[in-house]
Amino acid sequence: MTEDTSPNPALLPSGLRDLLPPEAEVEAATVSALMETFSAHGYQRVKPPLIEFEDGLLAGSGAAVTDQIFRVMDPDTHRMMGVRADMTPQVARIAATRLAGHPRPLRLSYAGQCLRVRGSQIAPERQVAQAGIELLGVDSAAADAEIVLVGAEALGGVGMGRVSFDLTLPQLAPTLLDEAGISGTSRLALTRALDRKDAAAVAEHGGALARLLTDLLLVAGPVAPALEMLEAARLPPLAAALCARLRETVQAILRQAPDLRLTLDPIEFRGFRYHTGVCVTVFAPGRHEELGRGGRYVSGDGEPATGLTLYPDAMLRALPPRATRRRAFLPWNTPHDQGAALRDGGFATLSALADGPDPADEARRLGCTHIMRDGVAVLITTES
Repeated sequence: MTEDTSPNPALLPSGLRDLLPPEAEVEAATVSALMETFSAHGYQRVKPPLIEFEDGLLAGSGAAVTDQIFRVMDPDTHRMMGVRADMTPQVARIAATRLAGHPRPLRLSYAGQCLRVRGSQIAPERQVAQAGIELLGVDSAAADAEIVLVGAEALGGVGMGRVSFDLTLPQLAPTLLDEAGISGTSRLALTRALDRKDAAAVAEHGGALARLLTDLLLVAGPVAPALEMLEAARLPPLAAALCARLRETVQAILRQAPDLRLTLDPIEFRGFRYHTGVCVTVFAPGRHEELGRGGRYVSGDGEPATGLTLYPDAMLRALPPRATRRRAFLPWNTPHDQGAALRDGGFATLSALADGPDPADEARRLGCTHIMRDGVAVLITTES
């Protein structure tokens, strides 16, 4: 007898997975709720393609995700194509081309799947669901604040009210290094030390900036004391301007949402490297996985923009299990209007496809919670 060496048909590549019932339905409902909030704030939905020509996909801010793009040859044009790793560059492309003549500020929303070459240690998935907003054509603290406020409302609408928004300034450290004239191997070593929050290495490679950068590493924390520490630092003009914009953004957020949890980490520069101003990462209490990420960037044609991308898959892992929809079994020849009334009441109905001997047994076998009897949905028990 020969051993069967054929691959298991359920085996998927690393970082990819099937989403089964009821999680797939919950995810779809979550995305729908997020998009409804975005729409209510004037963000109009666009739907870019999953794959497009590589030169368009990687233009502008798309260049920051070059190493995450799956590439294929288009058999029709023989041009290289790429599968999107992030939807923000695609939305920026749409705004700069097909919607170039639309009034600004331009508010766009989107939802879809992205594919990446590799995941991270914290988030190993390579297929990532995204739902987000982009606000283009305005460079202001009010715009920076709006994406945080709309994002917080959208998260609250799906049951995530206790989230934390971690504000960052990805360009602060590079600006300080530029203004101090630090370059070459010293800059690489210092950048690596800052990324790892290694105070000893920062002191070793920081030169004249060592004290300032070490102090800035200690700024991270709740937004109010962190801002006070940041303002007490003696910053050169360009860096000081970045921090002034940050304070203005925080004030704009807290005017409308004084109880929103805000933290600040000015030296952090996680994420895609196309961000240019105030940025934000969203976390749930007690979890290290990001629920969302966004911030200010420059669109492909030089247009100012800001946005926020939420990750529905990560949100579902952070949310408590949801009660599944009640399922009612409709025995053979149940009148249509009775089933319709149950569906209107929030039930999922499963109709018998044949006249069976024991409808209750069939209802249990199919995982139903109720069965239609005499025009009424009756809870199924072990005796019913």
